[in-house]
Amino acid sequence: MKKKYPILEFDPSKLAIIEPSKVIQKLDVPEHCVLCFSYDVIEKLKNDNKIKHLTDLHSCMGLHPVYELNFNSKRVALFHPGIGASFVAGLFEELIAVGMKKFIACGGAGVLDKKIAVGHLIVPTSAVRDEGTSYHYLAPSRENEPSNEGVEAIIKTLKKHKCKYLLSKTWTTDAIYRETKEKIRLRKSEGCLTVEMECSALCAVAKFRGVTFAQLLYAGDDVSCEEWDPRKTKDRLFIMEKVFWLAVEACSEL
Repeated sequence: MKKKYPILEFDPSKLAIIEPSKVIQKLDVPEHCVLCFSYDVIEKLKNDNKIKHLTDLHSCMGLHPVYELNFNSKRVALFHPGIGASFVAGLFEELIAVGMKKFIACGGAGVLDKKIAVGHLIVPTSAVRDEGTSYHYLAPSRENEPSNEGVEAIIKTLKKHKCKYLLSKTWTTDAIYRETKEKIRLRKSEGCLTVEMECSALCAVAKFRGVTFAQLLYAGDDVSCEEWDPRKTKDRLFIMEKVFWLAVEACSEL
């Protein structure tokens, strides 16, 4: 197993010393779950009484609430999974262990092409694995992919609502402060339009655990220029709310 670099020492064993299914109790939870990366959207839904508290996950950071909403007479869970591949993957494991099986994530991403306007929708069809977590779930490779079923459900929903969208690779990185000019140039050359911190890890966990996962992104800041452009002139909450409900509809169709 020993390799020159530890990150390449993949062990395909299905059992780990801390196995989620053995330490996490199954609960009466929805099969469908939206992973929403916007705290503001969740707070607004709470204040509008559109969601109810279902249970909590726990970490040394405190409680991580799981909510539930009713969409077209179907139960759908709602969860903010945190930020960053490793942390998000751990909480994702626990959602799977409590009984959830079908997931759509939604959130913002940086763009590698300034022509992509703020709020434009992007559906990742693959993710470049520039993070460490996925290498503990899948053998080393340059990219991995979300579930076809999930991607198709998102596309079907976007077409139904006549939303403009792009299909693209995304670049998942652990290090937001190490997105260098050369790295950006390389990722653009291999077809990435966006950069974020979680997609490839979530794809890997989903494949390993045999659950459905896909992600809907909206264009946020621009990292394609000489200097970072946060592009905060538009109301991101309004955009994210729209993206969230699209994700809920797509998830409910899985």
